[in-house]
Amino acid sequence: MTPSDKLRAQHLRRQFAAVALLPDHRMELARSALLIGAEEQAAHPFSIEENLSQLEGMGARLAALLAAKDADPIEVFNRYFFDELGFAGNTENYYDPRNSMLHEVLARRSGIPITLSLVYMEIGRRAGLQVEGVGLPGHFIVRVKVEHKDAGALIDTFGRAILDVEDCQRKLDELYQGQLALRTEHLRAVSTREILIRMLANLKTIYQRQGMPREALAATERILLLAPDSMDERRDRGLLLAQLNRASEAMDELRLFLRSTPATADAAGVREQLRLLHLKLASLN
Repeated sequence: MTPSDKLRAQHLRRQFAAVALLPDHRMELARSALLIGAEEQAAHPFSIEENLSQLEGMGARLAALLAAKDADPIEVFNRYFFDELGFAGNTENYYDPRNSMLHEVLARRSGIPITLSLVYMEIGRRAGLQVEGVGLPGHFIVRVKVEHKDAGALIDTFGRAILDVEDCQRKLDELYQGQLALRTEHLRAVSTREILIRMLANLKTIYQRQGMPREALAATERILLLAPDSMDERRDRGLLLAQLNRASEAMDELRLFLRSTPATADAAGVREQLRLLHLKLASLN
């Protein structure tokens, strides 16, 4: 990054930090998600307002289609979303970081379950539909509630399918080799804060897979803005700081983690990392 890019990223981080302080009902999901992508691509700035305007236009178009057709609203919405707009799951390059950035998904019409679901939710809400996110373990779907479907319809925006409870269990069987039973809480509506955390967690995992600790750290730090009491994220921040040779800061985070969760299963590994960091610092003195 150039100095101006770094300043832009810092400014965007401050905006995101301000959003993170808001109660969930005051968070704007689309705007908050766009702030994530804006910081990720600070070197290539884009207009958040133009992206929000694009969603508004899509919502207005869907509202007009719903008003003009005497058909199942979910069928109308799905045809519009998948066929007219052309949104689809990126099965060829699932772990491309751009799949976790809302502005890229809007531009490319391609994404992963959570970002496609986010677009679906935001278009539907702007058209007057009640759409909520459902965070299945390992997979993200949406629920659309309409008058004639009391429980709502579950939509897999990545798999382009309407699901029932048995389908959800089959999806878990695929992901967890039949070791995880679907529970009622798996089908609850998730909050805006939870969606943002999950998006950032996806980015963190992608960057860790690609050996990009600096980028993974940035994702972790934004998760901590949303969930400051998460000790797992404190641990991960410490480990990432260690990779970046920021030993003193890493040790502070790892000590905090151990003080807060002394009996955790990975305590031994964290203590070993602390020992190595202590030796490293001692060798520099």
